[in-house]
Amino acid sequence: QVQLVESGGGSVQAGGSLRLSCEASPYTYRRNCMGWFRQAPGKKREWVASMSTTDGNTYYSDSVKGRFTISQDNAKNTVYLQMNSLKPEDTAMYYCAAVSVPSSAYCRLRRTFDDWGGGTQVTVSS
Repeated sequence: QVQLVESGGGSVQAGGSLRLSCEASPYTYRRNCMGWFRQAPGKKREWVASMSTTDGNTYYSDSVKGRFTISQDNAKNTVYLQMNSLKPEDTAMYYCAAVSVPSSAYCRLRRTFDDWGGGTQVTVSS
């Protein structure tokens, strides 16, 4: 029933930008904490960013802070990840995830999510 679909991945050169999208369906599907994760070949899945969809607070891993921005468009039931100043080490499969938390404050530390998209590949060349 619930579906999260990522899009926007691709291949770019170092220093370039991409914007990933995560559209949730059905339209009535709502979770108050959305996240982005990534996983490179042979590497552990890594948390990238989260957002409280109710108050708009955003949280980032140290590796992407200042370069990536998570945002939402409630009317489109979509969450975005704007990725700037991309580095080769950003190369990974990127996944959108969603979870309900007791309050927006929990979204800052939540790393276990319930619903996942199928991923979109980001490749950054040097």
